[in-house]
Amino acid sequence: MEHPENDSKYIGLTVNGGVAQPPVVNPYMHKRPRRKPLPPASELVEGILKGDVTTLSRAVTLVESLAPDHYAVAQEVIEKCLPHSGNSRRIGITGVPGAGKSTSIDVFGLHVLKQGGKLAVLAIDPSSERTKGSILGDKTRMEKLSVHPDAFIRPSPSAGSLGGVARKTRETIVLCEAAGYNNIFVETVGVGQSETAVHSMVDFFLLIQIAGAGDELQGIKRGIMEMADGIVINKADGDNIGPAQLAQAQYRSALHLFPPTTSGWMPEVLTYSGYYELGIPEVWEMIDRYFDFVRGNGYFDEKRRQQARWWMFETIDEQLRKHFYDNPDVKARLDAAEAEVLANRRSSFAAAADVLGYYFNR
Repeated sequence: MEHPENDSKYIGLTVNGGVAQPPVVNPYMHKRPRRKPLPPASELVEGILKGDVTTLSRAVTLVESLAPDHYAVAQEVIEKCLPHSGNSRRIGITGVPGAGKSTSIDVFGLHVLKQGGKLAVLAIDPSSERTKGSILGDKTRMEKLSVHPDAFIRPSPSAGSLGGVARKTRETIVLCEAAGYNNIFVETVGVGQSETAVHSMVDFFLLIQIAGAGDELQGIKRGIMEMADGIVINKADGDNIGPAQLAQAQYRSALHLFPPTTSGWMPEVLTYSGYYELGIPEVWEMIDRYFDFVRGNGYFDEKRRQQARWWMFETIDEQLRKHFYDNPDVKARLDAAEAEVLANRRSSFAAAADVLGYYFNR
């Protein structure tokens, strides 16, 4: 191979070495600091009762954790916070995707905070069935509320639990109340099984609808409407005022066909615009009337007692499932039973009976 640079006429030339290149690994990069050790439950409780947001956030993360060592500490924190809870108005907010739930919560929350007190928003974000990930992006739609000093917004991944409700939302409510938040909003993923669970942890259940969405909801509308304590038609502005008022009349007519509610309250139907902030005080006056009504007839306290009972049994069901599926012997038998079912050597029901029989008789 010819090398012209070796020619005698280039003898006097030299090549500079150039600028020294930095090493591949950044020399200024320090080792990631170790995470702080988990504080004792008493320290967490003390910070929560003082209203420290950082401590509250850490306690909520602890409650949501699946680590066994975190579970014991989380339960101790909840037990110590329980005597300081129960002094809030818990409001569940649901509606079809695109109905404007997050935008509405932004303006509803600001209206509540103007009246004094503090607000916690527990926004349940849907998790991917494939990756189990969640973008937790609802907070970005609450632009004004997210920067308010008296608001605490906590997006949580649904993790597939109860069709969309975060598994530990009820415990989070207890922590928020102990931290002094006297208004709690729980936003659900959307329409589905999650509404049943949210209805069992809130005092008032608000259903947000939009005009023209009824046709797609015929199969599920009745079940959700029966749970609703109030129905509001969003986006009642501009050319959509007429359709919104028509939807309002239709929903009012439909509600008269339902049996009386347990509380004795007749759900109201109102229109408003979350984007243009129209009709917000009227919606909140309806909610105030509801609380005055149920506190007056004793239903408020009775409902909370029934909710505590419901969640006790729900927790028992959850722990039984966990104990069953976490058992190594059961896992082995499940794998063998699954192989037989897939090979069409046994029926699904016979295989399930064998595994359950082993579990109960071991």
